[in-house]
Amino acid sequence: MSELLYGINPVREALQGVGRKPLEVFVTKNDNNQRVQEILDVSLSQGLKVNSVSPAELERLAGHSRHQGVLLKLTPFQFTEFDTLLSRAQEASRAAFFLLLDGITDPHNFGAILRSAEIAGCHGVIVAKDRSCPVTSVVEKTAAGALSHLSLCRVTNLARTIDELKKCGIWCYGLAGEDGAEDLFQSNLKGGVALIVGSEGKGIRPNIRNHCDGLLSIPMQGKVSSLNASVATGIALFEVVRQHKDGS
Repeated sequence: MSELLYGINPVREALQGVGRKPLEVFVTKNDNNQRVQEILDVSLSQGLKVNSVSPAELERLAGHSRHQGVLLKLTPFQFTEFDTLLSRAQEASRAAFFLLLDGITDPHNFGAILRSAEIAGCHGVIVAKDRSCPVTSVVEKTAAGALSHLSLCRVTNLARTIDELKKCGIWCYGLAGEDGAEDLFQSNLKGGVALIVGSEGKGIRPNIRNHCDGLLSIPMQGKVSSLNASVATGIALFEVVRQHKDGS
């Protein structure tokens, strides 16, 4: 069984990353795009089979025209086990940093969040088996190759996972907008931290909220009452990065 990944950045990162094994590459005939040529050079250096096909055939394989002239066939996506994720964070030279997603179902938001999490240096992203967006080609294209470098873990019980993180000395904070939440920029986020983000419509579920050590909110000055989930997550992630740089 195999999967197809499309788009220049996702394919390039997949060829350079770890995890799934690349199998073969498909490109449009006579494509003079320099970035596509770089992908071909890497593919050939790795001994991969390169298939030159017509634009119509590439579109048929991708199922749309947004492939940017390149497809990569690779082994199926594999989630990382929670114990493995935790062990890697404990062995790292810096404080543990996790992101937990409760009910993110839109593939574009999911992909954008994964991209921000990888750039911010998260040790892993944890999602629930239910009420979560699957890893699709749209997610991977939006993530721009982040999943070639970022560990993604899927768990049955998110609340229990939060409790396990807390037992390891990791502070777990839910990102919320309601009254009573602490200002994100006034909070102490140094040391081991896990951020929990809920869906755009309903936010974090009450049961998950009750397991958090605290709730954080992003102060806003405008008339619009909320931020896009991926934007809010990015802001929170990089506030953790800023505080960790100031001293863990």
